[in-house]
Amino acid sequence: MHSLTQELVFLILQFLDEEGYKESAHMLARESGYLFDLKFFEDLVLDGKWEEVERYLSSFTKVDDNRYSTKIYFEIRKQNFLEALDSHDHAKALNILMKDLKVFAPENEELFKEMTQLLILDDIREHESLSMYGDTKSARKTMMLELEKVIEANPLIRDKLKFPSIKIHRLRRLINQSLNWQHIHCTNPQPNPDINTLFVDHVCQLEDSYLLARPIESNSLPSQAPAVPVSASPESWNPSPSSVTYSAVSNGAFSLVSPINPDPTMDDPEDSEIISEKKLAGFMNGVISPVNSPGSTHSTLFNIPVDLPKTVAQTLNEGSSPVSMDFHPVQHTLLLVGTNIGDIGLWDVDSREKLLSRNFKVWHIGACSMLFKTALVKDPFVSVNRVTWSPDGSLFGVAYSKHILQLYSYHGGINVQQKLEIDAHIGGVNDLAFPKPDGQLLVITCGDDKTIKVWDVVSGVNMYTFEGHDTPIYSICPHTKERISFIFSTSVDGKIKAWLYDNLGARINYDAPGLGCTRMAYSANDQRLFSCGTTEDGQSFLVEWDESEGSIKRNYQGLRNDSLSVVQFDTTKDQYLAAGDDHMIKIWDMDKVELLTTIDADGGLPANPHIRFNKPGSLLACVANENRIKILATDCGRQLMHTSDGSSVDSRDLSDTLRKLAINPISTAAGAGVTDAGVPVIEDQTNLKNVKPEILGESNYQTKVEKPLITQPSQCQSLQLPSHMKANMISKLIYTNAGNAILALASNATHLFWKWPKNDLNLSGKATSKVPPQLWQPRNCSRLMVNDTTGSNPQEVVPCFALSKNDSYLISASGGIISVFNMLTFKTMMTIMPPSPAATCLAFFPGDNNIIAIGMDDSSILIYNVRFSEVKSKLEGHHKRVSGLAFSNALDIMVSSGADGQIFVWNVYGWEKQKCRFLQIPGGKMPVALTDTHVQFHQDQTHFLAFNESHLAIYEVKELECLKQWVAVGSSYISGATFSCDSQMVYATFLDGTVSIFDALNLELHCRILPTAYLPPTTSIEVYPHAIAANPQKPTQFAVGLTDGGVHVFEPQEPVDNWVVVTHTR
Repeated sequence: MHSLTQELVFLILQFLDEEGYKESAHMLARESGYLFDLKFFEDLVLDGKWEEVERYLSSFTKVDDNRYSTKIYFEIRKQNFLEALDSHDHAKALNILMKDLKVFAPENEELFKEMTQLLILDDIREHESLSMYGDTKSARKTMMLELEKVIEANPLIRDKLKFPSIKIHRLRRLINQSLNWQHIHCTNPQPNPDINTLFVDHVCQLEDSYLLARPIESNSLPSQAPAVPVSASPESWNPSPSSVTYSAVSNGAFSLVSPINPDPTMDDPEDSEIISEKKLAGFMNGVISPVNSPGSTHSTLFNIPVDLPKTVAQTLNEGSSPVSMDFHPVQHTLLLVGTNIGDIGLWDVDSREKLLSRNFKVWHIGACSMLFKTALVKDPFVSVNRVTWSPDGSLFGVAYSKHILQLYSYHGGINVQQKLEIDAHIGGVNDLAFPKPDGQLLVITCGDDKTIKVWDVVSGVNMYTFEGHDTPIYSICPHTKERISFIFSTSVDGKIKAWLYDNLGARINYDAPGLGCTRMAYSANDQRLFSCGTTEDGQSFLVEWDESEGSIKRNYQGLRNDSLSVVQFDTTKDQYLAAGDDHMIKIWDMDKVELLTTIDADGGLPANPHIRFNKPGSLLACVANENRIKILATDCGRQLMHTSDGSSVDSRDLSDTLRKLAINPISTAAGAGVTDAGVPVIEDQTNLKNVKPEILGESNYQTKVEKPLITQPSQCQSLQLPSHMKANMISKLIYTNAGNAILALASNATHLFWKWPKNDLNLSGKATSKVPPQLWQPRNCSRLMVNDTTGSNPQEVVPCFALSKNDSYLISASGGIISVFNMLTFKTMMTIMPPSPAATCLAFFPGDNNIIAIGMDDSSILIYNVRFSEVKSKLEGHHKRVSGLAFSNALDIMVSSGADGQIFVWNVYGWEKQKCRFLQIPGGKMPVALTDTHVQFHQDQTHFLAFNESHLAIYEVKELECLKQWVAVGSSYISGATFSCDSQMVYATFLDGTVSIFDALNLELHCRILPTAYLPPTTSIEVYPHAIAANPQKPTQFAVGLTDGGVHVFEPQEPVDNWVVVTHTR
């Protein structure tokens, strides 16, 4: 028990030190007697604070405890005596002699007499033994050097000089674990627990959370006192029954990117890290076993989720054994393949057409090293180790088993050109990747020579070489987090290192589970890190990592323990993990360690098949026996395959950065000109009507698309969200990123929040049209979130809002000051930027959610740091108010649109203007004045949707070329539009009440929902959808907000679960 008490004191000491309570820490160390702070003691000695010196020392030893202690006390008191004499304070010196030094007289009579004689000297340096006595400062330093030796030899002190090795924030983590345990044992555990105190045990309140049973009488503003952030963060390091932790009691730990979590004791939003990225992790029902369980049977454990590819849609015959595959990041039906004999192939998986086939060939043998030439002569066999695409799909790289890296540029269809050949490593080039630190595209390789190398993709110059592994490097995983770019590398002995882009060596060293060959990968949202590897004896591990300390957070069960080769894995949809093992594909939910299901792909798979998802997760490529590749597809994947008829497109319609990719381009002669300086030049637009691309060949399929007209409620599933209060027109609408709630901003500046409960009728707790949600607000909160409209003109207000990625914080404005709300408490955290001018659109910067972009009524854009309450940059270029802002993670740019009909592209690193262009309107017309234009990025992050009241358009972002557009005909104008979450459809609403559904590939109209399908017959013709939002997780679900304050959720009628009815004939 004494040992635990001592450890608790050390934890408190650590906490006090971390929080800056230095004096309290020293006081506790002295009173407990557990830690002798030698540095603190030295400072007291050098400052001559002799009373404090003795008081501190007396907590650890007394003057007569042993000879070492006696020596320490004597030297301290002697120095005090000499300083009094040196300052000619003989009275003080006499007092010290008789009171403090006399205790040493019985054992040192002669010495005591000598010290007494010093009292009669005018200068103590006249004494022979003190002739070298310097000034006070140097004398104290000399004495302290002697004291350190005696202290370190003193058995009563020497074991108390070193603070024990404790991971940072350990006390906070223990509190987290206690809260986890309390939360698990709650009678009704809730997914977003509100931790307000540590004084009593935590108990979750029931989920009903105060349903609005009556209209709210007061719309006054919430209190301006900032709310305590309660966003949760994954802080648990060791396997435990729960991985849930609470940032309410966690400051986070140092890591490569130094994450910062909020401090709940601070009310100032600047200190509370209000825009935290941490999310509440899921609960684990059992203790994680450190050893994986044996492989399961071939039978499916549970029903395969509908959003996973499970049906074999195509089988490709490669000719030699595939060893690496990668889907194109934008054109999702193109599959790049490398084989064991050095061949590469490019497949259109829809038509089963092999667009490209290249055998291994050295392009410039004369430029290669003699080592490579010798190796090739001795053994001409060369295998592909890795193929991969660059982030925008304009390049791909091939890493070979001997020395060579080859880079190709891809221009669409069969247009592939040699770009760079690099003699990269001695031995095999085992992995490659295309990172973009600071916006610059690079290529990274690793190899048998135990090095990682970074290359310029344009010149092929070696920019960095990282050395430090003791064995060949198996894989690399570059990543950028909070604007810090780094590289994980794993060697064949299971050692993991992390590197920054400098020459200072590895920053972090981890051990992979089992110390075997391991590959690492992040989830699609870049928030979670996983690895999968296999040891020499065949034991395989699939784990999730806690980055901030480098420990294992989850160890997934179900892999075999006798694999013959390294198990390969992949992630998809920010929800699933897949691995090729035991002649099948095994699937896990990321939040659960138990095996979710298995897919056998109709059999014929090798023991450890290579697998690869496409970016949307709708297709899964799996290597099969006899040199085959099986393509598994979801229903959406089948539709994607059958509608991608234009995969073979004339390269003249494409730029070097792959303008076409997944979207059919219009004639390049059409549209407005653009300069790099961002000055728009209006050109001849007479060719704009030529929107069909030139097709070199016909597809194997002829597609017939039925365009259903939905006129009756029975033809689709729709649900009007309940409301017990009078609401004005819905101005803005959004789903939470978790997909379980809808947030609306009404024209009266009030926010309405509907949340779907998790119950027997809705087991997932996600948004659905089958079960009504609850109009929700926090318990003990009598007010809604209401924007301040002081000083605004209701006729000119442009409401706007944006929700943080973790759904914890909302920034919103309705013509007045911008408010920052806590979504868990509905309290106003802070207010910023009072008008005028007023904010007209808002967006969170994806790289740092403390930074927001604010489009203003005066045509400017402000880049604002919420944490420091300062404007970082002011962007100018628009001539009318800014109405749209969107960020591209892949390209590190921001696109803005305005009521002036212009679109601008800005670089997010320096916020420089890159390009601008006026909207391209058929017939050479200019956009209607003061017509707000809105923008939204495609899932591929390289294209975006732009729309105003008259037309929809798809743009390629780098060249700002309009690839496809749809123009409203007649008197009905567009009131809103959005991509579906998979970017396969565009949902648009009109002033006549119609909702139209377009194919995003070419903006072809596929379905119309008339007002009679969802509005009562007596509804006024002035009621129509004014806002629209797409479900972030279910592509076929969307919601609309009406001018009468109503909100409706739409889904297709079961069992079709698809808005587009597509049939195919040969």
